[in-house]
Amino acid sequence: MSLYVKRLDCFSSFKEAEVAIHKSVIKRQKQAEKQQLINKSVKSMLKTLSKKVEQAVEAKNADIAKNAMIKAMKAYDKAASKGILHKSTASRKISRLSTKVSKIATAQ
Repeated sequence: MSLYVKRLDCFSSFKEAEVAIHKSVIKRQKQAEKQQLINKSVKSMLKTLSKKVEQAVEAKNADIAKNAMIKAMKAYDKAASKGILHKSTASRKISRLSTKVSKIATAQ
C-alpha cells in the first residue's frame, strides 16, 4: 500500500499533489520543509560572507579581507559539521577564499 494518495491540487487543475495518509509521513514532511528553509537561509548567509571577502579583496583591503575571511571560515566549518554542506565542499570554498586573501596580503 502506498503512503501517498494522488489528489488534484485545489489551486490548479493541472497539478497533482501527493497527500500523505499516515501521521508519521505528515510529520516528516513538515520537518523536511522546516529544515529546507533553515538550510536555504544558511547557504544564503554563506554566499553573503564569501561575497564580503571577495569585495574586500577587490578593494585590496587586507585587514577587512582577513576579518571577513575568519567569519566565513567559521561559518563554512559550522555548516559542514551540521551537514548543510559536504565537508570537502566547505574545504574547497575556504581554500579558494584564503588564496585570494593571501595574494593581497603578500602584495602589500
